[in-house]
Amino acid sequence: MSAHESMEHAEHAEHASGSNKKIALLIAVLALFLAVSETLGKGAQTESISKNVEAANLWAFFQAKSIRRTVVVTAAEQGKLTLAAVDEAQKPAVQKQVEDWTKTAQRYRSEPETGEGTEQLAEKAKHAEHDRDEATAKYHHFELASAAFQIGIVLASATIITGMFALAYVSGILTIAGLFMTALGLWWPHLLHLH
Repeated sequence: MSAHESMEHAEHAEHASGSNKKIALLIAVLALFLAVSETLGKGAQTESISKNVEAANLWAFFQAKSIRRTVVVTAAEQGKLTLAAVDEAQKPAVQKQVEDWTKTAQRYRSEPETGEGTEQLAEKAKHAEHDRDEATAKYHHFELASAAFQIGIVLASATIITGMFALAYVSGILTIAGLFMTALGLWWPHLLHLH
């Protein structure tokens, strides 16, 4: 091998080494973005599950209160019907019981002090469902971002092996797409309908 050929070979190796360092840096950055999107995705998934359980519990409590209210309203209506059939000595006691049942039914419907009336429970359950849907939308965006970053890592790694720099450019495009999906998940989770 001539000195000229050796010099060209060394220059080519040096150029490839510099390119490989840039690709390695791209892979490191992609890995960082992947870790962030995975962490955000896991947090959103946990929040979604938590809010789903909360909504289910609130709706179950709502149903229980509704059933109790229906039973009490039915008892009050039955008491009103029996007022005509009872003797005068029992009427005040039956009337008081009907009034107590009516007050209890009203309390089961709306109890702002405790937040446990059916009206308040329905509002809380709807809020929990909204929070669940928000977290689920975020989760979907973060999952897509993670996929973009993972594919970008694979393509960047393939660039080192194959020397095909077009793969690095595609990896860069996927990095931008992943960052875009992460931003959507953080600030505008309902901009795109992904579920």
